[in-house]
Amino acid sequence: MLKIKLSLALGLLGAGLVYSSSTLAIEQDAETETVVVTATRTAQTVNQSTSSVQIIDQSDIERMQARSVPDLLRGLAGVQITRNGGRGKNTSLFIRGTNSDHVLVLIDGVKVGSATSGTTPFQDLPIEQIERIEIVRGPRSSLYGSEAIGGVIQIFTKQSEQSLAGSASMTIGVDATRELSGTVSGQNDGRYYSLGVSAVKTKGFDSCAPEAAMGGGCWTDEPDDDAYESVAAHLNAGLRFDNGSQLGFVGKQSRNKSEFDGGFQNESETEQNILGVNASLALTERWWLKFSAARSKDYSDNFKDGVYSSTFNTERDTVALQNDFMLTETGDQMFTLGGDYQRDEVSAADEYDKSERENFGLFTQYLVNHGAHDIELSARYDDNQQTGNSKTGGVGYAYRISEALRVVANYGTAFKAPSFNELYFPGFGNAALTPEESRTVEFGLRVQESGRQLDITLFHTKVDDLIAYDASIFAPNNIEEAEISGLELSLQQAFAKYWLLGLNVTAQSPRNISDGANDNNLLPRRAQRNARVDLDYARDDWSTGATLYMASSSYDDLANTNRLEAYQILDLRAGLDLNEDWRLQSRIENVFDSHYQNARHYNQPGRSVYLTLRYAP
Repeated sequence: MLKIKLSLALGLLGAGLVYSSSTLAIEQDAETETVVVTATRTAQTVNQSTSSVQIIDQSDIERMQARSVPDLLRGLAGVQITRNGGRGKNTSLFIRGTNSDHVLVLIDGVKVGSATSGTTPFQDLPIEQIERIEIVRGPRSSLYGSEAIGGVIQIFTKQSEQSLAGSASMTIGVDATRELSGTVSGQNDGRYYSLGVSAVKTKGFDSCAPEAAMGGGCWTDEPDDDAYESVAAHLNAGLRFDNGSQLGFVGKQSRNKSEFDGGFQNESETEQNILGVNASLALTERWWLKFSAARSKDYSDNFKDGVYSSTFNTERDTVALQNDFMLTETGDQMFTLGGDYQRDEVSAADEYDKSERENFGLFTQYLVNHGAHDIELSARYDDNQQTGNSKTGGVGYAYRISEALRVVANYGTAFKAPSFNELYFPGFGNAALTPEESRTVEFGLRVQESGRQLDITLFHTKVDDLIAYDASIFAPNNIEEAEISGLELSLQQAFAKYWLLGLNVTAQSPRNISDGANDNNLLPRRAQRNARVDLDYARDDWSTGATLYMASSSYDDLANTNRLEAYQILDLRAGLDLNEDWRLQSRIENVFDSHYQNARHYNQPGRSVYLTLRYAP
């Protein structure tokens, strides 16, 4: 059944590629082409970058009506999501079949995540405060350092080009779900600001299936609803000067409470904070100096049936200095030289053998956009206090066959330093772990023209010393080698004036290549095939749409003994403008009430209905 639906999706791709029509939905020209900053740490148009880049903007977020960041990202090209239950439960994001801690995450330029787990709590990111998300697939350690093996995701919070703008929304839905959000932003005489707050509360459902008590998953049977609530706020403010220089401040906080099933703890209270300053100074017409400093915090208190159990707090200080030199008057060559510093500190109820570490990094980059040729060269040196030195590099080349069509090739190396939990967690860590190292080569085809955006990429990644849980030693261990080959496709096609088709397909083979019983097995929780089809129809004052997501089977363990079955999910949505300022939206998720698991023994949401009232004058 899955193969039939994937064939249908590919058929829709073919129809979209040959369909020719005028459209307003995603038209772009040279003056309005989207600018991205994550792929090269500098401003580039999508059509200049050699990287596989996917953009999700505010109009996409509102059109899709996704209730969380994991729901929004699920099924995009190269992206797979697993979740230990419903809303607010522990969520893992995999890019190109690499580990869930092989993605580096930035929020408004600040690197975030937990130094203990090594991952980012995507489930706690407030989606209503997001303006845009940039997803860069492929290695980026040569610019960002550790973690960027699978890719980089940067999230930008809402801002406005108007002197004063505001928006608000209210959502109700199944499981007694209630959501509220509001944002006010603006700019005037060089000053800008954005202030947003949001809150969500749901009683949830039973996160873990009863059979988990026999082993696996949460290892217990607790037949109760597992609630979740979160309150988040952000403040961005700063000054912009006539010569393009800018000074800014970033502040964000979210406080979250989640219930789940577990034999040792079943409730957590978490807090994520960011405080940062940044500056972009035009020292000359060709020399830009960028500076940023920030502190991010990830705090967690855990309980068992209301009784305190444990604490895990991490703090991360980052400082970065970057020089961008325009080498020619035409601006077709840029040289970048920079350095950054990161300090992680852990405090926990159970003492770690080591609780802090520092990392110093130096990076350089050379960009050429000349005629039909685009070239990217980058290199980086990292000195990590615990794991030693790492050298990474990247080479990218694109050739413009026509104004709309380019072919690209990239090669990059990357690394990931083990997290504090992997090294030092009491009774679990393995201090003998070495950093993971990867090599990736990719070839792609990019099409960008009025009404159509297409990205097709073939990639091959080898990861040496991949870290995974080893049941033979009851601790994390380095796997000799993992090998991932795949194809990813992303298409956005407007047609017949009112229609918009989005198609994302990933076919991959993420395998354990090492001596032993698990040789050639699939890596855990990674489907070999998944596809997502979005189809929307929009008139002047109303819209309707559907999303079909499909995933093939996978396994929950290195031994490939615990199979997770293939599944398909259909979501429907509609929207109606009540007047110029108010819009009513409705969404039905998992229309056919499919029962599935993408993490062993963890239940996923059944059929769900939501109603949203949105105000945007």
